[in-house]
Amino acid sequence: MRNMKKILALVLALVLCLSLLAGCSNNSTDTPSEDSAPASDAAPADDTGDGEEYPPVTITHWFWPDSDRHIEIFQSMVDDFNATNGKNITVVAEVHPWDGGQYSEDLFTAAMGGGAPDTAGFKLTSTPLFVANNLLEPLDSYIDAWEKKDDIDPDLLNTLRGVTNDGNLYLMPWNTQVLYVYYRPSMFEAAGIEVPTTYEEFLEACKLCTRDGVYGYGMRGGKGGQEPWGSFIHARGGSFEDLTTPESIQGMQDFIDLFQNGYCPPSAPNDGFNEIMANFQSGVNAMTIQHIGSYTNMVEALGDDVDAFPFPNSPDGRWTSMGDTETVMFADCENKEAAFEWIAYLAAGKGQFTWCTETGNVPVSLSVRETPEIQENKFMKVSIEGAPFAGILPVLDTTTEWINNVWPATVQQALLGEITAEEACKKLQEELYK
Repeated sequence: MRNMKKILALVLALVLCLSLLAGCSNNSTDTPSEDSAPASDAAPADDTGDGEEYPPVTITHWFWPDSDRHIEIFQSMVDDFNATNGKNITVVAEVHPWDGGQYSEDLFTAAMGGGAPDTAGFKLTSTPLFVANNLLEPLDSYIDAWEKKDDIDPDLLNTLRGVTNDGNLYLMPWNTQVLYVYYRPSMFEAAGIEVPTTYEEFLEACKLCTRDGVYGYGMRGGKGGQEPWGSFIHARGGSFEDLTTPESIQGMQDFIDLFQNGYCPPSAPNDGFNEIMANFQSGVNAMTIQHIGSYTNMVEALGDDVDAFPFPNSPDGRWTSMGDTETVMFADCENKEAAFEWIAYLAAGKGQFTWCTETGNVPVSLSVRETPEIQENKFMKVSIEGAPFAGILPVLDTTTEWINNVWPATVQQALLGEITAEEACKKLQEELYK
């Protein structure tokens, strides 16, 4: 089982890398202006407005934003779909915070209580838990009849199908994100350092940038921090397959040392997404790890004083997290055909173009990947560089609980010196594979 999941992660990374490279061979290093309107002939033709009209149908959709701007963009997509679908479908979007993974728990609780939305944003690691409780609708028959199914890489669909053991596809691709390191060029200049190209140089940069009230690294020790943490484990030759090896323990020790040596803010054990973003933009942290979905806010706040590089190489191993965002349809949805029209719009319709070009997320639509707005984004290029060594956490029945509760509680204890690196790794291993 473990080996199969490892292969799955590698396949997902390879699929994304090859597909993106095929569509981005002419990338420039300029970031397109957020204020520039997309060329009308660049957006893929939408497939809404044709076909049989439904009786008036309302589709509820849960979604988590990374910022207020994301809420505005998503609502504009909802408004566009409602105005153009021509089939009497009205989508109502409900915003729920990610909160380090609490979103998935809240969604599960709502579904188990009979209060699931019709569709929702989703993470593939949650799939086994939801499927085991018969909460999700299989999408194979809908996709087989979808005229735009060839705009989604079939290998990606097969990979998403493989996260469960029943052969069904429950996940509709929406976008992906490869984690990389954001940095402030002005702070690197002040510290007299260049962009690190090795893991050891990265650790040294965290030390050297800690000066004059600035911390070198914005550590995410709270919920959601398991993804950047994984890069430290793999850099020492460890892996998620066995977190109790000497290599994995050394990676954990590196992570602990960054905090205990004072290279991270004192709040790091509890910091989540909002904290690391605020600290980076306000000049508290010189570096932090996040994905391309945050670049528009970064550029808006910092202008040219923000750049990025892939997590550096190490002779012992290299890994970064491939974040995924899919959509799902719930089994209790009463208007499934109409619901599929909506999630299809997000995957390969105008909604895909709008979301990815406005937020910088990596498209799953092959035609959107070829648009200039995607090809000319310098942060997208860094995402592509990281794709060959990007992977995912093991997809197990325990993964959601491990992410949301076990990892943050255990790592916080380790950072505060209450348990050793070895004890932390042993507990994480036991809870993930129990």
